Amino acid sequence: MKELLSGNEAIARGAVEAGVRFAAAYPGTPSTEILETLATCDGIEAQWSPNEKTALEAGIGACLAGARVLVAMKHVGLNVAADPLMTLSYTGVNGGLVIVTADDPGMHSSQNEQDNRHYARFAKVPMLEPSDSQEAKDFVLEAFKISEQFDTPVLVRTTTRVSHGKSLVKLGTPVTPDRRLAFERNPRKYVMIPAHARVRHAFVEQRLEKLRKLSERTSLNRIETGSRALGIVASSIAYEHAKEVAPDASFLKLGLSYPLPIEKLRAFAKTVRKLVVIEELDPFTEEQLRAAGLKVVGKPAEYRLGELTPDRVAEIVSGKKMPCAKAKPADVLPPRPPVLCPSCPHRAVFHVIRKLKLVATGDIGCYTLGTLPPLNALDTCICMGASVGAALGMTKVLDEKTRKTVVGVIGDSTFVHSGITGLIDMVYNRGVTTLLILDNRTTAMTGRQDHPATGRTLQGEPTHRLDLAGLCRAVGAADVRTVKPFDLKVLEEAVRSAVAFDGVSVLIVEQPCVLITKERPTEVMHVELELCRKCGACLKLGCPAISELEDGAVAINPALCNLCGLCAQVCPFDAIHSIPRC
Repeated sequence: MKELLSGNEAIARGAVEAGVRFAAAYPGTPSTEILETLATCDGIEAQWSPNEKTALEAGIGACLAGARVLVAMKHVGLNVAADPLMTLSYTGVNGGLVIVTADDPGMHSSQNEQDNRHYARFAKVPMLEPSDSQEAKDFVLEAFKISEQFDTPVLVRTTTRVSHGKSLVKLGTPVTPDRRLAFERNPRKYVMIPAHARVRHAFVEQRLEKLRKLSERTSLNRIETGSRALGIVASSIAYEHAKEVAPDASFLKLGLSYPLPIEKLRAFAKTVRKLVVIEELDPFTEEQLRAAGLKVVGKPAEYRLGELTPDRVAEIVSGKKMPCAKAKPADVLPPRPPVLCPSCPHRAVFHVIRKLKLVATGDIGCYTLGTLPPLNALDTCICMGASVGAALGMTKVLDEKTRKTVVGVIGDSTFVHSGITGLIDMVYNRGVTTLLILDNRTTAMTGRQDHPATGRTLQGEPTHRLDLAGLCRAVGAADVRTVKPFDLKVLEEAVRSAVAFDGVSVLIVEQPCVLITKERPTEVMHVELELCRKCGACLKLGCPAISELEDGAVAINPALCNLCGLCAQVCPFDAIHSIPRC
């Protein structure tokens, strides 16, 4: 039987067919749907974890107890999980352990464009790269076999187009691994004190040589014989683009992209007159082939940025700029700049930050949009949890007057992910700093997933809800308060008070995300045009429900309005009030 599945759905199906018993992740585009799909499958303990490191650590525990385990994350999540990964490479596994890392070339929803193939070489573990949904499912099954045969974690790397693209997948029959679920003590393998780690490092090097031999013989790396004039080496979605552009060429398709099958590649090179490497982002494969003494053509430096497309691949293969045969989406679609939702509770906070002329160190989440016009309220954004440490660092070096203008801004999910330790640092090092936690009761930007502070599990079942205010007090924050955002006077006074506090202050701005509120209000905001003085004060909120008319007055779209009331509060002429929703 075949089904039309996305790459993420196919990976989940592969985990089911492989007999996975435990799966964990922190949501992150483009990987989120893997765990959301597994959460619906019987026989699998699937969970959101506070961050990618804890997800992998929980996965390690389950695999050492004998279970097959899948852990998923987006590319930057592997940075967070890198610490346990590097040592897991040494300990090896018991049950198979597969880590899906979903890269985001083109940065559709990411803060950088890193190429996680480097992690395979860094950790000295094998990496598999599927190019479509069928391979996404099949490669997960193969990854578990490799994991258990070679006593290693296995990385499966997808990219956005593989994760979200859909193609037909032939389903298989789930298997039950022939393995007893039990932990057997083996300190020399699982306890990495230096004396044990030195021995295991030798094992890792020996394992890598065995994996190189596997790479030479496995059908995951296959030669497709075509024209001798052109040979192409490619993996993942780059292979699909290259097949579309040059269907008559000879190919060496890499499914196991690390370690590379150098001898197979050397033999392939001898069969073609021109050898071209097509790969997204870094020249990862090209550089290894050059180091092996092979004469190859790589892509010019300009193609290291962003996603590859068939047009770009055609240019790389031909060495010529190609005429653009099709209109680009930007030419036929109206521009749609990223913006906070109507009635987003974060908008009120950014309005106050801008009004008070505060310096705001930001973080990863919907609230990053607060840096865009017209809000212009965030000044930094580095990575998950960095807002807290950045605020502390700024206040440590600024003069006494200026440091009172600095606030850190972080969401509830991100605070749980990696902001808690920053707050501990802030308290421990006697910071005089304010942290605003924008608690909208969800992980909104990746699609409204739950986390430990929402009180619900991945399956939506009730569980203990992390008390954010209690936690902040417990780690030593002396001034912790909670406020609602939609009364601007109350909110502004709360922010002023927090900033003025001589120590670590935490202000939790608590209001559920508008997207998880099921009921719509029975009233909407309305502009009395005869009272509107066209001052534009309401437009500075950046609410997509508010638009400027040709004559400079404003109107509110009742279909978008959710009655937060901020526009009425900032209007100096009392021209905005509520009316019944039609």
